[in-house]
Amino acid sequence: MQASMNVRHTDRSSLIIRVISYVFIALLAICCLLPFVLIVATSLTSEASIIKNGFNLWPKEFSTYAYKIVFENPDLIVGSYIVTLGITVVGTAAGLFLVAMTGYALQRPDFHFRNKISFFIYFTTLFSGGIVPFYLLITQYLHLKDNYLAVLLPGLLSPFLIIMMKSFTQSIPHAITESAKIDGAGDFTIFTRLILPMSTPALATIGLFIALGYWNEWYNSMLFLSPDMKYRPLQLFLYNVVTSADFIRNSAAASNVPLRDVPLESMKMATAVVATGPVILFYSFVQRYFIQGITVGAVKG
Repeated sequence: MQASMNVRHTDRSSLIIRVISYVFIALLAICCLLPFVLIVATSLTSEASIIKNGFNLWPKEFSTYAYKIVFENPDLIVGSYIVTLGITVVGTAAGLFLVAMTGYALQRPDFHFRNKISFFIYFTTLFSGGIVPFYLLITQYLHLKDNYLAVLLPGLLSPFLIIMMKSFTQSIPHAITESAKIDGAGDFTIFTRLILPMSTPALATIGLFIALGYWNEWYNSMLFLSPDMKYRPLQLFLYNVVTSADFIRNSAAASNVPLRDVPLESMKMATAVVATGPVILFYSFVQRYFIQGITVGAVKG
C-alpha cells in the first residue's frame, strides 16, 4: 500500500513538473515569436496607420506599398540575393573546412606547435589591429578593392569557432586516430573519413554561425565594394534602400510634403522580412544539431 502511494505521489509530482515546464516553454516561445509577428504585421501596414495607431500585431490598414518599393528594381534585388547566396555558400563550405582542420590539428597531442599556434589564435580575441590597418591590408597589399573576395576572406576563420571545434574534437578518443595510423591511413584520410563524419553536430553548429555571419554581412561590403558595382550583397542593398527612404522622408518634411506618403517604418520591417526569411528556412534544417554541437564539447573538462 505504501509503495503504491509513493508511486502515485511520484507520478503526480512528475506531471506537475511537466505541466510547469511546458507552460514555461510555451510562454518563452510566444515571447520569441511575438517580435517577428510584429515585424511582419508592420511591414504589411500602411504608414498612415502606423503614425496614427502605432505598432500592432495585426495590420489595421493592410498595405503592400513597402514591399513594392523594396522590389521596385527586381533585377537589383535578385542580383543581390544571388551575390549573397554565392558568398554564403562558398564561404560557409570553405570556412567550415578550414575551421574543422584547424580545430582538429590543435587538439592533436602529437602536434608539437599546437600551444604556440593556439596562443596566437587566442591573442586575436583580446587585441586587434584596428580598422585602418585592416583596410590598408585589403586594399593596398591584397588589392581586393571592388572584389567579392574582400567580403569572403575575412570571415573564413573565427577564433571562437576554432575553439569550439577544438573542444568538440577533444571528445573523440585519440585511440581512433592511433588505430587508423596503424592501419596505414594518413592524417588527411583520418580527418576526412573519420573525424568529419563523427563531428556532424559541431559542423552543423559552426556552419550555421558562419552562414549567418556571411548572410548578415554588410560592413566589409560597405568598406570595400564601391557604389559603382551593380550587384552588392543583400544586406548592404537593403541598407541603402532604407537610407534612401530616410533621405526622401527628410526632404519631404523640408518641402512640406505629407510624411505618410513615405513608408519608412513599414519599409524597415519589410527589409527585415526579406533578409531573415531564408535564414529561418536554413535554421530549420540544422536545429536538431545546434544544441548538441554547442554542449558536447563543453562536457569535457
